[in-house]
Amino acid sequence: MKIEDKREHEIRLVSEMIELYYRSHEGDPERLIEYAKKRILVCPFMEQKTFCSSCQVHCYQKEMREEIRKVMRYSGPRLIFRHPLLVFKHGYISMKENWKKKKVKKRGNV
Repeated sequence: MKIEDKREHEIRLVSEMIELYYRSHEGDPERLIEYAKKRILVCPFMEQKTFCSSCQVHCYQKEMREEIRKVMRYSGPRLIFRHPLLVFKHGYISMKENWKKKKVKKRGNV
């Protein structure tokens, strides 16, 4: 998968999750969407990682990281009913990347 496609998919996924969260909670979703988009667009690890949730470096400011965690906890289980294909694609990409990493590690230990 191309880096641009990964970035686009992650931006779309996080935007959908934030919008879903703010339909039921007070606040401005655009502020968090713009912040997340900026962080995704400048991520130096996009080539090696699957999604921000699997990254070793947390580039979000502490306040924003807590806010995005709330969003993920709330929206994650609900998103499958609103965008099942998007969730399926996210899971598929994650499993595929994890399988590749395990395969590389296995070769390195042999």
